[in-house]
Amino acid sequence: MNSRPWVIARKELLQLRRDRLTLAMMVALPVMQLLLFGYAINTDVRHIPTVVYDQDQTAASRDLVQGLSATGFYDVLGNVRNYQEIESALRGGRARVAVVIPTRYSSDLKLSRPTQVQLIVDGSDPQTVASATNTAASLVAARAGELTVQRLGQGAARAQPIQLETSTWYNPDLRTAVYIVPGLVGVILTMTMVMLTSMAIARERERGTLEQLIVSPVKNLELVVGKIVPYIAIGYVQMTLILVIGSLVFDVPISGSLPLLYALASVFIAANLAIGLFFSTLAKTQQQAMQMSFFFLLPNILLSGFMFPFEAMPVPAQWLAQGLPLTHFLRIVRGITLRGADFADMQMELVWLVGILAALVTLASMRFTKKLA
Repeated sequence: MNSRPWVIARKELLQLRRDRLTLAMMVALPVMQLLLFGYAINTDVRHIPTVVYDQDQTAASRDLVQGLSATGFYDVLGNVRNYQEIESALRGGRARVAVVIPTRYSSDLKLSRPTQVQLIVDGSDPQTVASATNTAASLVAARAGELTVQRLGQGAARAQPIQLETSTWYNPDLRTAVYIVPGLVGVILTMTMVMLTSMAIARERERGTLEQLIVSPVKNLELVVGKIVPYIAIGYVQMTLILVIGSLVFDVPISGSLPLLYALASVFIAANLAIGLFFSTLAKTQQQAMQMSFFFLLPNILLSGFMFPFEAMPVPAQWLAQGLPLTHFLRIVRGITLRGADFADMQMELVWLVGILAALVTLASMRFTKKLA
């Protein structure tokens, strides 16, 4: 039997053993996928941030709010005073649901008159809409059933005592494209920006041009910034293409300020470029740099809120997701394009992005020691 194929196979195994980075990713990737899909990914949306506009301010209205909170699906953040404050809370992403209780809620129940509770849901996330609406409808139906039984016993059965009116804002038709296309801006920028820059220094190392940087007077921080700036223009071109095609082909609305979106996007693009540069300081070859880019993309897609609701994830997974630039940029791009959010609404997401960018640039600068590996 010809032994040459076995010799080649042994040689490949030995070569793989020397490439410890690739070997580590081969082991870590299935483990990470198992943990993410089995533990962090959950389509059953709970703990939805909720505000309450209680116009009745009675024990009966407070009991209804406590019943909603007890289901575990709604995290009541507090009370608002009018519809303008509801709009502000939903537009800024601080809340996803608002419950409006009418003025005569308690007296209508006592007098056996029908009353109506309003549920306002942020339609920019269709998965949240379904969960919030179904849970509230079930609770209200149960309360209405209890009251109906009581009234039958008293011989005073009438119309449905409590009705739920659902109002969906920002995406009333619940079109998936309206939710997905703005998110694709962040996902595609993450994929391309990280991959392009992660191969930058690795390519120079392979071609031998890194020696020119070593003998130059360029400082580490200056090199990192110089590598980042040219690709920002590429990121803006990609971002513009996605927004234009999304608007023309998929009829995705752009409700907010495009200049604001582009200004905030510069920080997100720079953060992804800094991640790519950091990967390039770890990788010895372009292949390793590309492998790390794909390895980094997976948790971004799964944990950032692009595919699965952020509120449905366990708290440790949410903490991890807060360290990903894509998590905050998705809130920015969806907030501005779909809900018309302004700078005040998005300033906390900007603070997160600036902090992540500063940490990444510092880390990449420290890693680049201007030495040949």
